[in-house]
Order: sequence, then structure tokens, then C-alpha cells
Amino acid sequence: MLLVIDAGNTNTVFALYEGEERRAVWRLRTEKGRTADEYTASLYPLFQAAGFDFSAVDDVLISSVVPDENFNLRALADKTFGCQPNVIGSDVTDLGIKVDVPKPEEVGSDRLMNAIAVVQYHKAPAVVVDFGTSTNFDIVNADGAFCGGILAPGVNLSVKALHEAAAKLPKVSIVKPKQAIGTDTVSAMQSGLYWGYISMIEGLIDKIAEELGAKPLVIATGGLAGLFADGSDKIDIVDEELTLKGLLHVYKTKVKS
Repeated sequence: MLLVIDAGNTNTVFALYEGEERRAVWRLRTEKGRTADEYTASLYPLFQAAGFDFSAVDDVLISSVVPDENFNLRALADKTFGCQPNVIGSDVTDLGIKVDVPKPEEVGSDRLMNAIAVVQYHKAPAVVVDFGTSTNFDIVNADGAFCGGILAPGVNLSVKALHEAAAKLPKVSIVKPKQAIGTDTVSAMQSGLYWGYISMIEGLIDKIAEELGAKPLVIATGGLAGLFADGSDKIDIVDEELTLKGLLHVYKTKVKS
């Protein structure tokens, strides 16, 4: 079985595949400096609860936007699963997609996986709105090339910033308010966060369409994708596993081909 590890700034996703079938997926909070043994201790009960042993894993693919974690994730693959992992960007450099930007080496592997999944499972031109630590807009042009994007602060970062920078503002949950006008502090903050991000998303989608000269397919992914898609008719599809789909495709076509 294949273990795919997608290390992001907030969460690290572990997905277990048997062929094309995803058998399990787990998320651990990304903690810089977490050792291979600590990863093992966290993963063991998750594997057991899902009915799998570590011995079921015979290959590991790693995608990471947290360079400091790469050593420990490689060690995890080696020590716990007995595998020499394939790491996107270092061991696997040919991803099978054109990256049409001046400095392709600066593009995060997660963004490229989104673009690859768009080409393979959806259609181009497209915009992926990825709700993570930052809110990323990953753009695939009509030729199927990653051609750039937009990076904005993530919703949870905005919640944290409001709470920490203003003494009287509480930390609030992210919900879809029934109306834009808040009647107290909490509802006003929730409206600003939700409808403010909806307005940003819709405005940027319009701007992107103008610059592309075509109406793109808009795909939302990430943990908050469904919530924000519910508030905008400009989001066409919610695909919460888009990045994992891109990683699985790269594994099948570039690692095991």
C-alpha cells in the first residue's frame, strides 16, 4: 500500500491508498521538530483503529511546504515503514505539468498538485481556491499550464490576528451568518470574516477571469471549502481531496511508470 504524506504549514495529511482506492486519511497538526518516533507514536493508534498495520505500507510519497520537516518525514518512512520515500521536488522533479512562471522553483508543491489534479480530473482554464494557512488561488490556463496565482491570508490567520491584536475581540468560530449586519461583537466579527472573504473570493475570481479572457472553472478545496462554497455561486465544485489526487497521479505516472 502507498502512504501519501502532504505536509502543510498547519496540518500534515497522511493518506493510505491501495491502488486507486483511498483506504484511510488522517490529519495531524504540523509541529516543527516533531521526530520520526513522535510521528510513529501518533500514527500507531490511528492505523490500528482503521484495521491496518505499519507493515501494510510498502511505499511512501512525500509532498512538503515545510522544509524543516523533510528530514523527520524521511526518517519516518525509513525507520517505521522500511521505505526509501520519494519526495516531490527533490526525488521527483518531473511532474508532468508546464509551470509557466518566471521562477517555477518558488511554487509550492501543494499548488502544483492542485494544478495537476485539475488537468486530470476536471478541466481548464480553472481556478483552485485552496483554504489553508493561506488562501491560495492556483490558476491553470486553457493550455493546462500552471500560470500563477494569488496568495491571501488564511481565514484562521485572520481570526487569530483579530483576537490577538485587539484586547476586547474574542476568538470566534467561522460560520455562515444569516445576514451581513452583525448585532453584537461576535456576529459582527463572524460577518466580517465570512462575507468579507466571500467578497474577496468573488472579486478576485472576476479579476482572474478578466485577465484570462475566459470564464474559468472554480474549484474549492481545503478544510473550509464547503462552508465558503455555500455562500457563493461563483464556486462550481468542492473537491476536498484535490491535492491528494494530484499526488496520487504523480505517483502513478512519474514514480511507478
